Amino acid sequence: MFIKILTKTYGNKKHYYASLVENKRVNGRVVQFVKANLGPVTEEQIPYLKAAYTKKKPRLVYDDP
Repeated sequence: MFIKILTKTYGNKKHYYASLVENKRVNGRVVQFVKANLGPVTEEQIPYLKAAYTKKKPRLVYDDP
C-alpha cells in the first residue's frame, strides 16, 4: 500500500488530495484499488504522509552534530 497524491488545479491555485492505494494483479494486469480517501492535504504534509506508509522508514528530522 502507498499514498497517492492527486493534484487538481482551479484557476491558478493547486489543491492536493491524498488516497491510500493498494496494487493488485487482476487478469494479468496491475490494478489500483483505493482503500481510503484521506482528503485534502497541504503541500508540506505530503512527504510526511508518504514516509508514514513506506516500508523503510526515513528520518524526517535531522539532529545537528
